[in-house]
Amino acid sequence: MTSALDDPTLERHFKGHRDTITSVDFNCNMKQIATGSMDSCLMIWNLKSQMRAYRFVGHKDAVTSVQFSPSGHLVASASRDKTVRLWVPSVKGESTVFRAHTGTVRSVSFSGDGQTLVTASDDKTLKVWTVHRQKFLFSLNQHINWVRCAKFSPDGRLIVSASDDKSIKIWDKNSQECIHSFYEHGGYVNYTDFHPSGTCIAAASTDNTVKVWDIRTNKLLQHYQVHSGVVNGLSFHPSGNYLITASNDSTMKILDLLEGRLLYTLHGHQGPVACVTFSRTGDYFASGGSDEQVMVWKTNFKTADYGEVLRLQQTATCVDLGGGGAAGGGGGGGGAAFTGDSRNSLLHRQEPSESELCNGQERGGLRTEVRSRSGSFTRSLSSRPTQTSRAPRARPSSVQQTRTQPETQTHAQREGMVPAGLASTLEHIVAQLDVLTQTVAILEQRLTLTEDKLKECIDNQHQINLQLHRREPDLQPSD
Repeated sequence: MTSALDDPTLERHFKGHRDTITSVDFNCNMKQIATGSMDSCLMIWNLKSQMRAYRFVGHKDAVTSVQFSPSGHLVASASRDKTVRLWVPSVKGESTVFRAHTGTVRSVSFSGDGQTLVTASDDKTLKVWTVHRQKFLFSLNQHINWVRCAKFSPDGRLIVSASDDKSIKIWDKNSQECIHSFYEHGGYVNYTDFHPSGTCIAAASTDNTVKVWDIRTNKLLQHYQVHSGVVNGLSFHPSGNYLITASNDSTMKILDLLEGRLLYTLHGHQGPVACVTFSRTGDYFASGGSDEQVMVWKTNFKTADYGEVLRLQQTATCVDLGGGGAAGGGGGGGGAAFTGDSRNSLLHRQEPSESELCNGQERGGLRTEVRSRSGSFTRSLSSRPTQTSRAPRARPSSVQQTRTQPETQTHAQREGMVPAGLASTLEHIVAQLDVLTQTVAILEQRLTLTEDKLKECIDNQHQINLQLHRREPDLQPSD
């Protein structure tokens, strides 16, 4: 059985920030990457090599979090200056700003429909806002220390938050109540996110571990002790089968969630890796760190094998998983199971012993069985060559300035399906529609700014009138 993965490769790298890169995100159109940095700037990097990057200046302190809206027409940024900004990712770089919290804003994240934002702050609260008017909706207040991260579930009904109080909380957006808290980390929790199925969460901690829970049974599914330093960030692959992590130990790790083990250790950054994220399609991932560099990596899933992985995910009735490898190097925690029903893709708890869960010791003869409607196959993990030693060391000096695969495929498809003249006309129309969309967004922002200024003027005039009214008796001549 061949592996479903080739080694990831470093495709591009960008340098322009003047301090640690704190956050990175892909635009859904795969043409741009947004990054935030301790240098107080947000940058938009264009994946077309001939186009220059945009540097957006507006925040008065470090930018802690950035995210593209689902449509790609806006970028939200959070900052240590206690504000959130919404940017139009074009050459003008115009933005609207609102004071979101009374402390550093650590995280900002869009809901799946792009209509709402959730922010997390050192003031120990989460807040939910409308995107269109940046109108405050409600606060969530049960954390007792800084809140590092908050994310919406894929369906937008739940919110997960991670805090320096060593807890992860699940909130119901409609009732605005905390429905469960996890307290199983030994350190502060830096980052958390939902599995694409919405049934599980993963969290990264200062105790050097990554843990995965089922939020329906509230049980720990997997426990990975693969890093030798603080884990700063993580990202699920869109298929839900893989998880990538970023750590202060200068590495990133790709974890196989189906088998509960480490697949790759990636070296490239000089110093701590602060952030990492998969693209919307999973073909690429990007990372940033204290070396002030943004790196774009190609995941390199083999097309045929990856299609088989997805097919099995949709048709399998059960995939039994086990954690192999030594703790801290060979792979993750306890056994788990993945149900591949495409309507309800999820991770199930297998009951390992405590030593298997916490220490991740190798178990001789462990077998992973995949049962599908059409048949079954069994693989012995103990006899299979391990992949955990793979550590592609791609350095910036060897970066290939290649065009991204999705863009190349798009042009090839266009050339093969429609005449060149018609394709050119269609591209021109699409470009004009993009301009119109951005123009409307800018006009909406300017209207909001005008309304705010008008309200400010009215308030000022009211204050002046009050002051004049109070002074009138003093100005009356005495008899």
